[in-house]
Formats: sequence, C-alpha cells, structure tokens
Amino acid sequence: MAPKLIAVLCLGLCLGQKICTQAGAPNELSLSARPSPVVPLGGRVTLSCDSHHRFATFTIYKTSGNQDPVLLTGRSSDFTISPVTPGHAGTYRCSGFSSRTSQQSAHSNSLMIVVTGAFRKPSISAHPSSPVAAGARVTVRCHSELAFDEFILYKEGHTQHSQELDEGMEAGTHYIEAVFLLGPVTPAHAGAYRCCGSFSHSRYECSAPSDPLEIVITGKHKKPSLSTQVGPMVGLGENVTLFCISEVSFDRYHLWREGAPHGQWLSGGQGHRGAFQANFSVGPAMSAHGGTYRCYGSFNASPYEWSAPSEPLHLSVTGEEPT
Repeated sequence: MAPKLIAVLCLGLCLGQKICTQAGAPNELSLSARPSPVVPLGGRVTLSCDSHHRFATFTIYKTSGNQDPVLLTGRSSDFTISPVTPGHAGTYRCSGFSSRTSQQSAHSNSLMIVVTGAFRKPSISAHPSSPVAAGARVTVRCHSELAFDEFILYKEGHTQHSQELDEGMEAGTHYIEAVFLLGPVTPAHAGAYRCCGSFSHSRYECSAPSDPLEIVITGKHKKPSLSTQVGPMVGLGENVTLFCISEVSFDRYHLWREGAPHGQWLSGGQGHRGAFQANFSVGPAMSAHGGTYRCYGSFNASPYEWSAPSEPLHLSVTGEEPT
C-alpha cells in the first residue's frame, strides 16, 4: 500500500504552517487575498491590507519564495497582481505608514500565495458523499498519479484557511494520496473544495487544481415532506410525480435517491394552501427508479446548506423489463 499523507483541514483556525493566515489583535493589520490565496497560473489575485487605523500608504512585502522580495507601495489598501506567474508565489506581509505619527506599523499576519498549474491535476473524493448531516465526519481524499511531497486542500471563495499536517510525516517521502479529515461538520464546512500537490523544493507552486468537490451540509432548515400520488408501488412504464412540500418558500428543492451519485433539483415551489410545493417527475418508471428517496430545500444565498431531509419515501417498481 502506498504511504499516505494525513492532514486535517481546520477552517477559521490557525493550526499549521503550510497555508495559514490569522487575524491579529483588533488594532493590527490583517492581510487577505481575493478571491483566494490559491491562484491559477495566469490568473488574478487582489491582496487586501485591512486595519481599524487610518494609514497614508500601505506596503506589501514578499518575505519568501523563489525570487527576491517584492515591495508594492500605494495609497490604496488593495494591490492586484495580474497575470500571476510562478514568481508571485510565496509568503506576503503588509504594513501601513501613518502621516500623523510618521511611523510605520508592525507587519501584518503572513499570507501564503500558492500558484497552481505546474503539474497535472489530482482527483478528489469524499466519504460519505454529499449531502451530509451536520455533526457528521467527512473524509476527503486527494489522489494523484504523480507522487508529491505535500498536498493542499482549500475551499473555493475563502480568503483565509489553515491546515495542520500529521506529525508522522517523513521528510523527503513522496505521496500519491492525502487524507483530510473534516468534522464534526457544521454549515461553515459547506462549499466547493479542490486540492493540489506540490514539491518541497517549490512549495509555493502547486499542480493544477482538482475538479471541484461539493460538500453539502444538511439540517440548517426545517425538513420538508415527500409524497407521491400513486403510493409506494408503481408499475413498469408508469409516470410518477413526487411532491416535495415545505412550510417556507425555498429557492431550490432537491430530490435525492439513496446510492445515486447525483440528485435532481427544481427552482422555487408553487404556493398551495399555505405551503410550497415542488413536483418532481420520475418516469416512465424503470427498475432503476426503485429505491429510497428524500427531498431537501435550500436558498440561493447558501447553496451548499440544505434543510434537514424529509422522511424517506420508498418506491418499488413492479413488472419485468423486456430483455
């Protein structure tokens, strides 16, 4: 069995040294990156130096990486880098100059900018797969054909994140797979994740990012109900409609069958006697349509945070399919 890198992703906490940013005391500067500190080669990133104090100018320092430190100074607290090259990868800090005191502030937190696209992308998977109930534990695997020294897991749209690596890692050992443990999961874990791999001699340059992995957390809203007009038994070839009914008007309704890799969704629901209803058409029924169904609701503002699941609806398809 190939050796594995074990890592734990800790959202909002500064626990590790690989990708780690942390806001300082209330009066200190905080450096962040938009849309993400993990940037594709040729992409665009904006570094934001934020503070409760007023400063006349701001300076960005590149404190590590493959090239000499880069200094960017200006009146704006935002600095945009485009197009991003491997030379932009590294660790950054910022400071502010006060015209009132004629003094330079202390440096901000460190922010690592990782540039992706140097190597072929890995694959990413999760167990259990989405949707996942709040409080559960999720194992995310990042697998690559190329053996890397390190793997990075990051959440799209987050400017700050952290990672802690297992103490049992052996320096100089290459790995084809990383295992990241999330949980007990909360709505804060919901989102789209990617991973990439890197080598210790160029730790700020990463492979192309994996395809996105959507982690959906359920339980944020009250559960809807699920029913059908024909009952739990349906004949082969019949058309079946499943009704997902909720007390609130969700932007989206989701229908999920146990064991299926993907579900269905519908926009909005029609008002019906003080409730809201989405109608899912299933059929003409085949034996593959048989199984246990649940439905959920969600809002566009938080698409990865779904309601609690409806009670299960068991659908059986009777009859024999022609050979």
